[in-house]
Amino acid sequence: MNAAQASDVASLSLPPGDPGGGRLTALRRAIGAMEPTGAAGDGGAVPVGPAPIDGVLGGGLALGCLHEIAAPREAAVAAATAFALALAARGPQRAVVWVAEDFGLAESGVPYGPGLDDLGLAPERLVTVAAAKARDVLWAMEEALCCGGVGAVIGEIRGSRGIDLTASRRLSLAAGRRHNLALLLRTEPGAGASAAVTRWVVGHAPSGPVARATGPPRLALTLARNRRGQLGSWTVEWNRVERCFDLAPAHREPVAEAVVDRPHREAS
Repeated sequence: MNAAQASDVASLSLPPGDPGGGRLTALRRAIGAMEPTGAAGDGGAVPVGPAPIDGVLGGGLALGCLHEIAAPREAAVAAATAFALALAARGPQRAVVWVAEDFGLAESGVPYGPGLDDLGLAPERLVTVAAAKARDVLWAMEEALCCGGVGAVIGEIRGSRGIDLTASRRLSLAAGRRHNLALLLRTEPGAGASAAVTRWVVGHAPSGPVARATGPPRLALTLARNRRGQLGSWTVEWNRVERCFDLAPAHREPVAEAVVDRPHREAS
């Protein structure tokens, strides 16, 4: 807000007989006119894939916003990580910045190149940043979200240390400046106040059996928070051909195919 705009706001007077409603409306209009065009969250969306999920989200995960992805337990961090990377791969086709604590990188390792290719994310698009503490992860995320060459930023936080409403609000505002995809990856679900538009809990799900092989990877998704719609739970599986998530079949066991040749019936 410059000096002229501040003077315009200060000059708003209360109409005679108006208890304050008219002045409040005029004040809101004046402030709204000063804000830059393109508010956070109106820069498009990243589709998850299945229509029921994207329908609940209003088209997908909104760009220019913060989204939280958490594992229900430590053993499911790989599943939550795969979900975050798959979404980042489908986001704006620019660099993807992965920020994690150096302890976490030493314990879990860095993303595997062929695995990134399988998710549709070229390894050369991924930039890995190691931070000493959780607060450094949040700071690096905020700085990366302000870069024009970055399309998505993933920040991995161990536990819930250093995350509060103020920190999440700063990340949300940073994502809104360039309509980036901001993903906060956590090793346990958060329960506190947050500026995140959505909050996901992602774990493993049993793969469907196929002949002489394992089926496609499956994830159990729970949308625990959604500022724009309903909540829900789904089981999805990764489509390696289309490089997207599909809803997993309702039947965990394969349905037997119809028998074509039945010689015993013909003999009878």
